[in-house]
Amino acid sequence: MTSQVDETSNLAHRRARQPLNKASKANMARDRSSSYYAEEHELDDLGASNFDGPHHVSLPPRRRSNSGRLPKYDDEDSGKEGLNHSKNGKRSRSRGHDDAASSLWQLPPADFRNFSLLCILYLLQGVPVGLAMGSVPFLLKSKLSYGQVGLFSLASYPYSMKLLWSPIVDAIYSPIIGRRKSWIIPIQTVSSIMLLWLGSNVETMLENAESRLGLITILFFTLVFLCATQDIAVDGWALTLLSHANLSYASTAQTIGLNTGYFLSFTVFLAFNSAEFANKYFRTVPQDSGLLSMSAYLKFWGWAYLFMTIALFMGKTEEKTRDTRMGKNGIYDVYTAMWKIVKLPNVQLFILIHLVAKFGFQANDAVTNLKLLEKGLSKEDLALTVLIDFPFEIIFGYYAAKWSVGDRPLRPWLYAFVGRLGSALLAQLLVYYFPKNGAGPFYLLLVILVHVLGSFMSTVQFVSINAFHTQIADPAIGGTYMTTLNTVSNLGGQWPRVLVLFAVDFFTKATCELDSATATPDQVETFIPFSCAKQAGKQHCTNIGGVCNMKVDGYYITNILCVVIGGALFFSFIRRKVEYLQMLDLSKWRVEK
Repeated sequence: MTSQVDETSNLAHRRARQPLNKASKANMARDRSSSYYAEEHELDDLGASNFDGPHHVSLPPRRRSNSGRLPKYDDEDSGKEGLNHSKNGKRSRSRGHDDAASSLWQLPPADFRNFSLLCILYLLQGVPVGLAMGSVPFLLKSKLSYGQVGLFSLASYPYSMKLLWSPIVDAIYSPIIGRRKSWIIPIQTVSSIMLLWLGSNVETMLENAESRLGLITILFFTLVFLCATQDIAVDGWALTLLSHANLSYASTAQTIGLNTGYFLSFTVFLAFNSAEFANKYFRTVPQDSGLLSMSAYLKFWGWAYLFMTIALFMGKTEEKTRDTRMGKNGIYDVYTAMWKIVKLPNVQLFILIHLVAKFGFQANDAVTNLKLLEKGLSKEDLALTVLIDFPFEIIFGYYAAKWSVGDRPLRPWLYAFVGRLGSALLAQLLVYYFPKNGAGPFYLLLVILVHVLGSFMSTVQFVSINAFHTQIADPAIGGTYMTTLNTVSNLGGQWPRVLVLFAVDFFTKATCELDSATATPDQVETFIPFSCAKQAGKQHCTNIGGVCNMKVDGYYITNILCVVIGGALFFSFIRRKVEYLQMLDLSKWRVEK
């Protein structure tokens, strides 16, 4: 979110700096080599750790005091005014509140250039993620069962697990190249090579998706892993690329970049990859292929990655660090801090809530769009739906941030929980009553409205839970604390997906039968009906001239089960415990010295 108004602006304004006097400048020079790790890595709090599907409205975290209890790492010597550590360990800012730009276009030239660089780096990360979480599952569904698509969803797991290796990325680097470029340059180089190679081979792999599913999953898992690792490095670099007074614009860069990359790889690519879209809007003579193939798209971004890597290596100098003493002990101490966090009883309860809270929405989130495509909704109509939905997510995020303040920041999250259960039921009705003659304008309008409703509820939950994370994070280990909670939150939305997709296949009952109108008596007599619930059976049925009769659609059963289980968890456990947790004193969330 770019708007800094009302209560939401309080979060960003906590980043404001106070002018340095001579004494504090001297103190800053002495203390600069002992900058705390959470300060260096705190952009994890800004939302990349919160990457959870297509909506990523980032909420700037509140800066907390540094008690100095845990490991201190060397910060980047950015040449900008740094932090003034006062005697009581609290941090005041080196630039006044009034120095912060009131809008993006009022950023100083140096900040605007660095802001643009961050947008590009985040955009590059969003491209493979948009493919892995968006486009590729849709392309695979025409050749695979829901369970097999669920296996491919494992490719998106690295973004939910990056906490496990984020301390390593922060602690190990080359002081000659720079702390962040030491990771960004090799990662983007490897990513560009992978994208170029995939561009030459992906069409063949997708054509033989069933036999190549394992390889496809591993390749995209690796791409997402590289993006998640780069995300850690870019998050940290953002803290020193932007001046302290304008540091809150890092979350804006992240939102713009990631959303744009995801949007290009999902909505735009799906539309231009669709033959129907191209024939309808761009061609006078229909063809069987779209305007943009997966191969060409991947090759384009492979070269874009390589060009950006060379430009970054040659054209952007990262300030050298003053000290290179970060090593194994620092990494060990950060992992120890994580362990102390998860041992807190209230954190353990909160983690449990995170792990089960999204179960009720999983069938709707993972299957509904695929089922609409299966019913006959065109890819270009679905792309249009996502396109219209996109700006609403940004608007909803702004208002959700305003609602998520005060003594009960999770109240909007609770309301939206019930709303998401309701939108899951509405989506099921939408699928059930899909027009037999195809989707007309009125039905497409209903699809858009249900999508926007679900997006509204999802965004409210997303922003509300992150506002609560910001409030409860222990100021002594703010970055580590926030990243731990965000990782668990993301994991809660990932682990049920495979189970749900397999459940759709399990409950689906479909039988292949011969068409009595076209089959000969001998064929009818010798034919043995078989299951065509999965994609392979359905394809075989079509090849022999049979008709696949769906007797039970597993989507409806799975979605109802998810909603019922989600509702039962909410009214018997989640609501009561969330009300309890949000009323706790902040001291109950603190790690002991």
